[in-house]
Amino acid sequence: MAVKLRLMRMGAKKKPFYRVVAADSRTKRDGKYIELVGTYNPVSSPAEVKINEEVALKWLSMGAIPTDTVRSLFSQKGIMKKFHEQKKESK
Repeated sequence: MAVKLRLMRMGAKKKPFYRVVAADSRTKRDGKYIELVGTYNPVSSPAEVKINEEVALKWLSMGAIPTDTVRSLFSQKGIMKKFHEQKKESK
């Protein structure tokens, strides 16, 4: 089972709100997911990003592949940097 870290759209029409979730890559965008990782609200100014760092690192270490948008959100929060440092330490 290939797991992806991706966005799940919530909110009303013209007012998007996203959940960052770990989901099987074969499921629908807004379908069933395995675990909630965080939230992303692009409407607020500045954009509001809340991510559970421990859960994100857990999924990355288990081999989950983040989408481009989720990767950029993780980079903004410094999670990708921690993941790469963690990877170097284990070698």
